[in-house]
Amino acid sequence: MASLKLILRKKANKEGKFPICIQIIKNRKASLIHIGQYIDAIDWDETNQKVKKTNSNHSELNKYLLRKLTEANGKYLELATEKEVVSAKSIKQKLTNNDNTTFKSQAEIYLDNLKKEGKYNRYSADKPRINRFYEFTKGGDITFQEITIPLLNKFKAYLKSTREITDRTIINHLVVIRSIFSQTILGNLLDPKYYPFGKDKIKIKFPDSQKVSLTIEEVKKLENAKFSAESSLNHVRNLWLLSFYFAGMRISDLLRLKWSDIDNGRLTYTMGKNAKGGSLKIPEKASIILTFYKPKTKNKTGFVFSNLENVRNQSDLFEVQKKISNATKTIDEALQKLAFELDINKKLTMHIARHTFGNLSGDRIPIQMLQKLYRHTSITTTIGYQSNFITKDADEALDSVINF
Repeated sequence: MASLKLILRKKANKEGKFPICIQIIKNRKASLIHIGQYIDAIDWDETNQKVKKTNSNHSELNKYLLRKLTEANGKYLELATEKEVVSAKSIKQKLTNNDNTTFKSQAEIYLDNLKKEGKYNRYSADKPRINRFYEFTKGGDITFQEITIPLLNKFKAYLKSTREITDRTIINHLVVIRSIFSQTILGNLLDPKYYPFGKDKIKIKFPDSQKVSLTIEEVKKLENAKFSAESSLNHVRNLWLLSFYFAGMRISDLLRLKWSDIDNGRLTYTMGKNAKGGSLKIPEKASIILTFYKPKTKNKTGFVFSNLENVRNQSDLFEVQKKISNATKTIDEALQKLAFELDINKKLTMHIARHTFGNLSGDRIPIQMLQKLYRHTSITTTIGYQSNFITKDADEALDSVINF
């Protein structure tokens, strides 16, 4: 059990008055909670934990102090019911964060954490989603208890009617709200009973999406196209093909490549998304492209591509991701021009290189090897990803019925 009592802290403010605090002791560790009341030391009754009659406001102060101590004991019992292990620090956090449990205050913490973790892409995507929830709630500064299932259903309808956005984008908005709820619950600032997601509540289920990929003929168009060496279209074509040749390497990993990652005909790198490392043989087609970018000096510490060279602090992950995001946008815009030039009637982006590898690998490569090439943490992810491209069994099953 924890011990909670009122004390007068022996540290005066500028006016020479002393703060009344709630002292929490658990497992011989103490924490203090200031409750915003100051008195002269002579007016405090330490034995009975109350203000003496010598203070003109003793009656009102004692009623207030009793109420605060009662609230503190109640919240401690609530926390002890929720968790088996309760520390003095967690009790203090539970008691002092009332002003930190509105959606807006927790959303700010959530975004700040993304920034500190260097997750620029998540930050730049989630911040507008949170702002749309603010618009819907007329400011966003509401309690989590007010964010009910009916309210979230209204939010979904609001997004659909005012923004005209897809069902998948609506789900992305709900995912952010769910993440902020989880953050608040894990911080012991909210009872899990208020969580509005899950079975018989708001369900997060992404709708199926069609993954676009190029055909072999369209890939050959890219390979055989003739451009001047310094052309921007030549550069983005090279990036796309390298991504494809390296089993759909993500653009973020491609732009991070350094010459030191290449040795004895192999490419060794760690994937940024899940920190999985690995080594790949450099195909001859990829080797020819890389030769074009080789530095004139024997510098093996620099980047293969120049996009990140101007980032002042390479250890600033947020700034690096921001630079990669901006570069990707420029590259994808150039790929659209490239597709038009080559009469490829698809929205050509860097990510489609990954889809194209998945589509063309089809049934040719065992699923365990594809997991290794994709660097998926779970084979379930690989199976789900490849299901977008493997249609042979379904096609044959259909033919077996209708071709009579």
